[in-house]
Amino acid sequence: MTGPGSAGEAEAREGADGRSGERPGERPGAAGGLPAAAPDATVPGPVDGGPAGRFWSARRVPAALVALALLGATGLLLYDVAAVRAGRTAMAWRRRLARELAVRHLDDPWVMGAAAAAMALGVWLLVLAATPGLRAVLPMRRTAPDIRAGLDRPAAALVLRDRAMEVSGVQSVHLTVGRRRARARAVVHFRELDEVRGDLGTVLDDGLRQLDLTHRLRLSVDVQRPKGR
Repeated sequence: MTGPGSAGEAEAREGADGRSGERPGERPGAAGGLPAAAPDATVPGPVDGGPAGRFWSARRVPAALVALALLGATGLLLYDVAAVRAGRTAMAWRRRLARELAVRHLDDPWVMGAAAAAMALGVWLLVLAATPGLRAVLPMRRTAPDIRAGLDRPAAALVLRDRAMEVSGVQSVHLTVGRRRARARAVVHFRELDEVRGDLGTVLDDGLRQLDLTHRLRLSVDVQRPKGR
C-alpha cells in the first residue's frame, strides 16, 4: 500500500526522467539511450618510464669510404689480371709489389708497419660496427611502445641555461652537457654565492628531471664573482 508521499515521489521521478530524455536505469550521458562503452582493455596504454638505449648511427661516411676503397682496389686488380690474361704486361705497381714481397722478410719494418696499419683499420671497423655512435643524442624515456625520442646535447644545454638565467643574482651561465654529467659555471654579480649555488642546484635539478632522459645526468654547479671585483 502506497501513501501520498510515495505517489508524489514517483511523479517527481517521472517528471525528471521526461525532462532529461532518459529512462530509469540508464546511465547519464549515454547517447541514444545506450549504456556508455567501457574502455577496451586490449588497447595498450602509455609506457611509464620505459628504458631506451642509445641511438645507432648509420655510419654512412665510413661505410662509403671503405666501399669506395675496396671497389677501386678490386677493380684495378681485376683489370690488371684480365690484361695479363690477354697477353699484356702487368702494371708496374703489381710487379714491384710481387718483387718486394719476394725479397722482404716478415720482420722487415715496412712489412710490420703495413700489418700494423691493416690491423688498426680492422679494429677501427670492428669498433664502428659494435658501438652505437650518435654520442651527441641523449635518449629520452619512452612514453609509447613504438616511439623513441632523443634530445641533442646542445639543445639540452640551452634549455638548462634558460632555466638558470631565471635565478636571481645570475649574470651569465655557461652550461656543458655530456653523456653522464651536466656542468654549470655561473657568474654572480649580487647575492651570496652559497645562496645562488643552492638555488641553481634546485632549478637545474628540476630542469634535468623535466628533460625526462633515460639516464639522469649528474649535476655540478660552480659560481664565481665577475673578474675585477
